[in-house]
Amino acid sequence: MRIRSCLAALSLLGGAGLVTVTAPTASAAAPAAACSDIDVVAARGTFEPGTLGLIVGDPVLSALKRKLTGKSLSGHKVDYPADLSLTSAAQGNANLVNHVKNQASACPNQRFVLVGYSQGANVVDNSIGISSAGAVVGSPVVAAIPAALEPRVAAVLLFGNPIRALGKSVTGVYQSRTIDFCAQGDPICVNGGDDVLAHLGYTANADAAAAFAAGRI
Repeated sequence: MRIRSCLAALSLLGGAGLVTVTAPTASAAAPAAACSDIDVVAARGTFEPGTLGLIVGDPVLSALKRKLTGKSLSGHKVDYPADLSLTSAAQGNANLVNHVKNQASACPNQRFVLVGYSQGANVVDNSIGISSAGAVVGSPVVAAIPAALEPRVAAVLLFGNPIRALGKSVTGVYQSRTIDFCAQGDPICVNGGDDVLAHLGYTANADAAAAFAAGRI
């Protein structure tokens, strides 16, 4: 019930007139964008409005632009439904990996910062080879960033990560490049958590996340 209330709160936020977003349905990546120094690839949370995500993606990109004044940055919104359908996270997983592969081919010097909030954290987890199956709006891994491209992922920024409620976290080659915020009582990432508002408060961590990423670029 607490998890449903949390997702319902995000749904209401999306309908509050703050930003209008049309949920995409395709999982194929768009053609490669311009070759910025850093591409911020953001997977928004379930029903989250905003360009890259009102609560996390947009604030993180803004904070990174302030901290990396000598580099060019671009932002990519992972193209996926971000709803409660059984294939939503899998579609996001496929789109994120395809996007990184396309960009890496077109832009040999470009590096990536991966950002995931709530269901979007599942998308990022899967894309770096950590299954989110069994988590809230999770999915088995359907695609992973190729090992040859792994060094070009500068940082992984996760917020309200549902696999945390399963006792899991990012391990392996990405562990030292990952920061994973889970607010006390957040029912999405804390098993037994009961503070719905905690899941909506990660904008407060955007600056710390950007500082973490900037230190690895």
